[in-house]
Amino acid sequence: MHSSASISLDKKKIFKELQGFICKNFRHGKTKKEYKEVQLQIARSERVKESDILCTRSLRFQSSLWETASSLTTQVDEGLMSTLVQFYDPLYRCFSFLDFQLLPTLEKYAYLVGIPILDQVSFSGLESIPTSQEIADLLHIDESLIRAHMTTKGGIQGLPSEFLVAQAIVYGKAMSEDAFEAIFVLLIYGLVLFPNIDKFVDVNVIRIFYSLNPILTLLGDTYFSLHLRNAKGDGAIVCCLPLLYKWFVSHLPQTVAFKENKGCLRWSTRLMSLTNDDISWYNRVYDGVQIIDSCGEFSNVPLLGTCGGISYNPVLARRQFGFPLKDKPNNILLEGVFFQEGKDPQGLKGIMVRAWRKIHKKGRSELGPKNCIAMEPYTAWVRKRASEYLMPYDYPRPTLLVVAGPSTLPNQGVIDDPDDAWTSLLPQFSKFWKMRYDRLAKEKTDMKADYEREVKRLRATYLPASRASRDL
Repeated sequence: MHSSASISLDKKKIFKELQGFICKNFRHGKTKKEYKEVQLQIARSERVKESDILCTRSLRFQSSLWETASSLTTQVDEGLMSTLVQFYDPLYRCFSFLDFQLLPTLEKYAYLVGIPILDQVSFSGLESIPTSQEIADLLHIDESLIRAHMTTKGGIQGLPSEFLVAQAIVYGKAMSEDAFEAIFVLLIYGLVLFPNIDKFVDVNVIRIFYSLNPILTLLGDTYFSLHLRNAKGDGAIVCCLPLLYKWFVSHLPQTVAFKENKGCLRWSTRLMSLTNDDISWYNRVYDGVQIIDSCGEFSNVPLLGTCGGISYNPVLARRQFGFPLKDKPNNILLEGVFFQEGKDPQGLKGIMVRAWRKIHKKGRSELGPKNCIAMEPYTAWVRKRASEYLMPYDYPRPTLLVVAGPSTLPNQGVIDDPDDAWTSLLPQFSKFWKMRYDRLAKEKTDMKADYEREVKRLRATYLPASRASRDL
């Protein structure tokens, strides 16, 4: 787990101080009710008019970053996150558990951050580097200040966060609301949403900030970082960790028993004990959702992050939006692409950029009524994948075994022996329960042998005496 991905105490202090200026000095136009309505529109993927959200820096700040600013105080449980990443499945780009899958989506990230997804590609890295004047216009401050403080770190241009914080305080005290809020938002982008170099806001962050469409890059960085770490077996997770944390926690069981964890169980045990029936699948804010299902010639959704590109599979996330998962998805829908910045011999970046010119969405009319269920053919496929990929920990409790017909079980042939039928219903991915079953079966055999020996002994002892008494 990379330390820069978490929010340091210094960063929290910075944002607490800057937020204080806003709460004390600025009055915003949108009411809480209006803001909630904007969030609902975002969750439902309805196109929000730019005039409603982005007409001024104040409204953009309000509608998009208040939610993110509150996330800065979220205490990320690093034990949970370090456990979670071990469940990442590089083949299907999701988190695979015993009988279910979870994956972060564009629509969920948009709702959590409070920023709509525009129907266009966001940051690609192909954009020209903004000039000092363009950055000054963006931040509503003097161009000479930008030119004087523009520097290079790690081979990339940018602005020191100390300079931006100092400018925010200056313009906050001067009641220059546009400049203060623009700088505040850029700091959130640079230090929280897209962390790269410590205490530095690079030009890529400024490009993303300028595009007004950061959700694609946020999710792209998340998948890219998880995928790269999995390939290396260890290393940094450089993405907005509080956002990934909030997404995952929103799906964990909401019961008091699970939250309190009075048994002080480790996260590995708690997560391995979960089945699909335990997960909090659906939030009503997604009632009218239109899922971005694919783009251009891709059968899934290509994402460009700050360090490369990767595709993800919304078809596996349909239950998270209330739609049923009926069967194993077609392999074509799960075809993955991945490249690192500077290592793109196939020219995937250009193909991804063009793909976002044609976005394909699906909703209730294409996917049917919402019942939020997973049917046995899909669940059997997930179990088979879990068996092949292996779970990172032993399963601590038995699953509820439901006897089903042979057609619903993967790789099941004709079963003649009832004992073989029982064995076939055991979770094939669980070494723990296979050992448990073998031990119980042996105990049963031993008990049967002991019983038969005892019967023979009793017969040998008492039957001769009984026959002798009858003869007398």
